[in-house]
Amino acid sequence: MATKKAFIKQVQGITFVGKTDSNNWIPMDGPENFGGSNAGIRPKELLMLSLGGCSGSDVASILLKKKIKLDNFEINITADSAEEHPQVFTKMHIEFVFYGKNIQVKDVERAIELSMTKYCSVTAMLQKAMPIEHSYRIVETE
Repeated sequence: MATKKAFIKQVQGITFVGKTDSNNWIPMDGPENFGGSNAGIRPKELLMLSLGGCSGSDVASILLKKKIKLDNFEINITADSAEEHPQVFTKMHIEFVFYGKNIQVKDVERAIELSMTKYCSVTAMLQKAMPIEHSYRIVETE
């Protein structure tokens, strides 16, 4: 079993910086009216970025192996939060947007399916806590 590590250090108030085994720092903060200085991403928002980064890298890798050329690739994530504390995410939706010429629906659908059901560890973890829905769009470019 592999063990991962994270180190988080308070900068001031609720402003923190953290790094993991990759040794890259990321600032985390909250709004000024909550004791922060609005100088970094909110910790809960990192979950959304983690989902997009994990599933996106899977999908991009699978399409690359299939020799599917993309002009651009974007991911949009929306998340619903509970009104009461703890204001956990109650549902997420991930939309994959592919830009290119002659991108085949079957290739996109298969890549997304493999990521969402087999490869993306973030999806596997978050699905235990909430439903994660997905959709895609293909935008034909010239």
